[in-house]
Amino acid sequence: MNTIILIAADLAAITILTLALYLRRHRRRDLVVSYLGMNVGVLAVATALSGSAAGVGLGLGLFGVLSIIRLRSTELAQHEVAYYFSALALGLIAGIGVEPLWLTLSLMALVLLVMFVGDNPRVLPAYRHQIVVLDRAINSEPELYARLEEVLNGTVHSATIQELDMVNDKTIVDVRYAVRPLHQDLSQPRHSQLGFNQPAGALTPAPEELPAQAPQPASQQTRQSVPTSAGVA
Repeated sequence: MNTIILIAADLAAITILTLALYLRRHRRRDLVVSYLGMNVGVLAVATALSGSAAGVGLGLGLFGVLSIIRLRSTELAQHEVAYYFSALALGLIAGIGVEPLWLTLSLMALVLLVMFVGDNPRVLPAYRHQIVVLDRAINSEPELYARLEEVLNGTVHSATIQELDMVNDKTIVDVRYAVRPLHQDLSQPRHSQLGFNQPAGALTPAPEELPAQAPQPASQQTRQSVPTSAGVA
């Protein structure tokens, strides 16, 4: 009876993981098929081996083999790797069937909860990671940060130069940044706030001065200083 409950719980969990979470947020149908097939396959093998004495060891070995195969195939993003291991874990937990039953169901619910919170778009929504190709060879860190913040319209937290081509005048940078809010003042680039000194010899603009008032003619000054009498004819 417990086996039927665990199989039903795993099918419900993998459906929530792939269709309600992954497909809704990332829209990759090919990986949905991969997650579903791999989860059901691990569930079937783990369930068949759970009655044997070496069932747990074989299940963990299967987990390791599938992990190596997946990581050595086409490149996946880090969040896709997280979904892959979650699908593996759900099938393995349901197939082995830890006693008591509520503990198995709780572990499966914990996997779903972690993925729901960790991959939620509202968690650190402004942070981005991108590979940027600049049409200039820039080896100065302050200038590089200023250029990247101008191009990305964000606050650069980390910039690692992957390729600096002086011949073709090109720079490839691995950038981690946060999107700048629309209401934030863009006149002051962040690289000036990171402790980078102003280059030597740079001129500091002088404060704006008011235009000098032109002197008035002497006749106007005399006319203003002499009062007129009301009784003069």
